Amino acid sequence: MTGKKSLEELQALTKTIRRRIVEMTGAAKSGHPGGSLSAVEIVATLFFDVMNHDPQNPHWEDRDRFILSKGHGCPVLYAVMAECGYTPVEQLNTLRKLGSIYQGHPDRRFIPALEASTGSLGQGLSIGLGMALAARLDGKPWRTYVVLGDGEIQEGQIWEAAMFASFHKVDNLVAIVDYNRIQLDGFVKDIMELEPLADKWRSFGWHVVELDGHSIPALREAFAVPAAVKGKPTVVIAHTVKGKGVSFMENNPKWHGVAPSPQEVELALKELA
Repeated sequence: MTGKKSLEELQALTKTIRRRIVEMTGAAKSGHPGGSLSAVEIVATLFFDVMNHDPQNPHWEDRDRFILSKGHGCPVLYAVMAECGYTPVEQLNTLRKLGSIYQGHPDRRFIPALEASTGSLGQGLSIGLGMALAARLDGKPWRTYVVLGDGEIQEGQIWEAAMFASFHKVDNLVAIVDYNRIQLDGFVKDIMELEPLADKWRSFGWHVVELDGHSIPALREAFAVPAAVKGKPTVVIAHTVKGKGVSFMENNPKWHGVAPSPQEVELALKELA
């Protein structure tokens, strides 16, 4: 299993992951840098501090499961998995290239260590719910973690899964909303407002934790909560910044699905030095 990292190590690692995201999307000349950068602390904290998993034995039966439902944010997942040792770091800049294992959305045909092929938005919570139910049926201790986009949760299948999970008391399921408030076409509030988001999840019977999604201590504390919550699933509403860490990308809808130019890559890497 991966060794737990100190807070200082995790914070340093998040800078490395952000640099990888910028480099990957720049090399590909396409991709989704904004929503990858917003989820860095979430994914890094899960893989390096919270989840039980083993890169040397990726199909270990008792591993915790991770689903990146917002599959277009895969650069952050690829960078983290490579840092863990699941996949080669030196191939990260082949993102989206023909034959690369690092496809534009997570694909188990290319990376068998992935739990699911994702990116058809709205489906990841249902997939994670099935896995969590399987653990309960088998009497296994592992948990399933699902990262959702905020634009994604405008889709109805999310709320059907949320209702099912609560009704069946699936308390080994944890959803994390990457609440950066920007989706493909602009700001979430202008397209389909989600607020009051915490109250919506509570009304569906979920235990709700709200936090700064870029605070590793807050994330660590939040991910310790589900073990003590019995009889209901947990959702972590992580307030984040689209494009976090790169000044000209932050909170700018342009960077949902536009790759940085070589000059912009250089500028971003200087900021992330």
